[in-house]
Amino acid sequence: MDLDALVQEALREVAEATDDNGLTQVRARLLGKSGALTAELRGLGKLAGDERAARGQALNQAKQAVEAAVSERRDALKAGAQAAQLAGDRLDVTLPARGPAPGHLHPLTLVEREMVEIFSGFGFEWVDGPEVETEHYNFETLNIPADHPARDMQDTFYLADGIVLRTHTSPVQIRAMETREPPLRIITTGRVYRHDADSTHSPMFHQMEAFLVDDHTTFADLKGILFETARQLFGRDVELRFRRSFFPFTEPSGEVDIMGERGWMEILGCGMIHPNVLRAAGHDPDRWQGFALGAGIDRIAMLKYGIDSIRALFENDQRVLDAF
Repeated sequence: MDLDALVQEALREVAEATDDNGLTQVRARLLGKSGALTAELRGLGKLAGDERAARGQALNQAKQAVEAAVSERRDALKAGAQAAQLAGDRLDVTLPARGPAPGHLHPLTLVEREMVEIFSGFGFEWVDGPEVETEHYNFETLNIPADHPARDMQDTFYLADGIVLRTHTSPVQIRAMETREPPLRIITTGRVYRHDADSTHSPMFHQMEAFLVDDHTTFADLKGILFETARQLFGRDVELRFRRSFFPFTEPSGEVDIMGERGWMEILGCGMIHPNVLRAAGHDPDRWQGFALGAGIDRIAMLKYGIDSIRALFENDQRVLDAF
């Protein structure tokens, strides 16, 4: 075998290879298991000592030359491909910038703000209250003593002895009445917490609480405000129904349902403020009367926007949020 001619032919083929696959084929013909140089190396054992040494040195030099040429050509092809890619993907810095996508309000925020705006039109003032409450404000001042069965209805999260995550926004009633003199028109909104979870309940949900205290307040005043609120939220043809109910902090008490696509759905509880609640806040129930209502903002949002499951309001699915 003419070793020099074989190496020169291999170097020519390496130089002409246009991709990594071509280089692999050239190398395999010479240095693969069945390659020409590999076969020569295997046959060295048949030669005499001096001849074997000289032939072995020549074959190793040929092998190294081919390996070096293949490696060099592979690096050149890779560099050329990168250069072509960079040239094709060149950034045009004169193009106008892409600004961030504008954000928007969550459907719960939209409903909450709309309800606050409606009650502001009725003369109500928005106030806030803590989410971490004492049992005193969450229960006792609302006519729910320690042995009252209504405490079992609340499914309360206890943080420490006497400290809870508020189960409703009603504690704001007491806090507001303790520091203000009637007449009062107060609205509050915020998160509340209970052990409850299904398609229409969440362990954390949002409530709107509104109450009015004056020297002459009737259940008719309460119904009038509720009907007008529903009309502004859902349109003039909205259907409401009142049902008798029980709440320790109101007497008489009722629940209000609204007709939706899936039938009647409860959206709030209401009633005339219990005399014991007025007394707990330091006001004479013989002089002052009032009503209170607590509405589930989440359920109202579900009805208003046709959302089937309350979970859709908390999963942050971009497709749901983009609808608003």
